[in-house]
Amino acid sequence: MKIVLTGAAGRLGGICREPLSKMCDELVSTDRVDSIDGLAANETYVKCDIGEREPVHALLEGADMVVHFGSIADEAPWGDILHSNILSAYNIWESAYQHGVKRIVFASSIHAVGMHKKHDFIGVDAAHRPDTYYGLAKCFTEDLASLYWDKRGLETVAMRIASASGKVCNSRALGSWLSDGDLVQLVQKSVTAPTTGFTIVYGVSNNDRAGLDNSGASALGYRPKDNAEEFAAEILANAPPQNNQDPEDMCHGGPFAVVPLGESGVEMIKARSVKT
Repeated sequence: MKIVLTGAAGRLGGICREPLSKMCDELVSTDRVDSIDGLAANETYVKCDIGEREPVHALLEGADMVVHFGSIADEAPWGDILHSNILSAYNIWESAYQHGVKRIVFASSIHAVGMHKKHDFIGVDAAHRPDTYYGLAKCFTEDLASLYWDKRGLETVAMRIASASGKVCNSRALGSWLSDGDLVQLVQKSVTAPTTGFTIVYGVSNNDRAGLDNSGASALGYRPKDNAEEFAAEILANAPPQNNQDPEDMCHGGPFAVVPLGESGVEMIKARSVKT
């Protein structure tokens, strides 16, 4: 089996490289950087801007599956999102269809539904309510994937990743955390499931305070092992009071629910950290 991994130089893609290399005969990793270190014996690296059609088409030749993490992982100006997150999605799904790829495992995001209230306990059938251009691009890609399943038989697992920073660092993450180990398990189960059709799952661990109904993920064989509750006492002892009139506290998108369109949510969070 040949797997193509996009976004291999990013944190989440990097976490998945070694486990994926053990699941296939050939792993092709790609990103926009010149090179990455620590390639496995069966892994090659190809520098590629996935917003460009022809390089993506060449990249996917002979692939059986694509694990798609490549995109701008933040809010950004519309033109940047259009190129790196929307045009890239079309390039990947269309090239995958033309090459007969079986399945795409896609890093979607909670920000596709980020304006829903956390206390609504939404499932995967919740209507799209993006909180940013970034979230809107995830909505587009989910709909594109649904279309390519319905009309062309190309399977997709869309993993709506909530919080995957590697550690629980705020009260929001007590419900939204996805541990590195559970991320790897979810990707592995999405690859090995006999059939998926078009499936949406939430990328969250087994958190006591999760505001998401992720029961359908069990059909993939996903059984998250980690729970953010072990960090709750420490986090809540130092957390500021929640404001039930503030979308940042009340909505699944957290800080992305209040960041101005086109401006970096990550930089906003960093600036707050410096001030405190």
